Amino acid sequence: MAASPWNYYRGAAAVMAADLATQPDSGLIVQLCGDAHVLNFGLWATPERNLSFDLRDFDETLPGPFEWDVKRFAASLVVAARQNRIRQATAVAAVTAGVEAYRTRMRRYVMMPELDIWYDGIHADHLIGYFELADRGRVSVHIEKKRETRTSRGAFARLTTMAHGRPRITQEPPVRVALRDDEQAEVVDHLLAGYRLTLQEDRRSLFDRFTAVDVVRQVVGVGSVGMRVYLILLEGRSGADPLFLQAKQAGPSVYETADRSSRHDHHGARVINGKRMVQSATDIFVGWGSLHGRDYYVRQFRDMKIIPKTELIAPRLVEFATACGETLAKAHARTGDPVAIDGYIGKGPGFTAAMARFACSYADQNERDHAQLVRAIAAGTVESREAVESS
Repeated sequence: MAASPWNYYRGAAAVMAADLATQPDSGLIVQLCGDAHVLNFGLWATPERNLSFDLRDFDETLPGPFEWDVKRFAASLVVAARQNRIRQATAVAAVTAGVEAYRTRMRRYVMMPELDIWYDGIHADHLIGYFELADRGRVSVHIEKKRETRTSRGAFARLTTMAHGRPRITQEPPVRVALRDDEQAEVVDHLLAGYRLTLQEDRRSLFDRFTAVDVVRQVVGVGSVGMRVYLILLEGRSGADPLFLQAKQAGPSVYETADRSSRHDHHGARVINGKRMVQSATDIFVGWGSLHGRDYYVRQFRDMKIIPKTELIAPRLVEFATACGETLAKAHARTGDPVAIDGYIGKGPGFTAAMARFACSYADQNERDHAQLVRAIAAGTVESREAVESS
């Protein structure tokens, strides 16, 4: 988090949640993504193996006022623009485009039947259409390249070696660290066994065709440092049919307080049920389990996930923000009241202008918070370790 204001912003969802909670809110409740910054939108494989553009991170998901997600999204555009030395006018244009896309899409949902809202989605070809004609070919090639490699088979080719006649996940300390055989057995016999029971019956039948062959500890994400994560390799009956699952520890949402608690006793269940509510289509292997008193949620590792990087989207920030704004509106219309949200936003430019002002002022505050963290580390009052790149 000390590396840059952008890294700080990504890791400081709890800080922003506390800031938002001190302000008046609309009272219009949706299922929040909870961490709707611009890099938490990406492409995912649907169960039919199509690519869908959607929100992708639900560690903080919880019911809450719709504008909290909008504010987190809007401010992230300005912070990301500054990280990539994009001029302020372009950053504001991106916020305006994203919020206007949210407003326009929400107004469209007002007149749509509930089932049409639920089935609505943004697919890869639709996403490409947001970009200028000159950029569409480059974006399309990037998506197709990632689509082919970001699968269990692609991960198997990149992340495993053969040892004593069986595949093993390669170690890369501290990103991937091997477990003892007894530790692996606990993950399989307890965490995976409990997770299995949370799958739908048809998917449980499919899961039973696979056998766990290796488990490692993994480091992932700026906001997940300190949480336990396991990468689990399973093989199908043919011996050449890999399935990678990721089990990630889930704690309380940063939005949980004494008067805003989760209705789920298990934080993994909170994450997965929020994910199912918000996304148009969800990974067939999502579920949850527990180990040593810790809650976990489980999902496929990668599964054609294409996650943007700021340096890639920065030159096309306005177009990408438009796609994200529409996607966020879809999520909120699925889980909230689009009529009430549309009425609150109104027809004029007031809401969009207010979000742009907030985004710029909060980006300024984020820089001050980051600078304070850096000073605290330099003074020795906050412990810091070298950052590592997770794969």
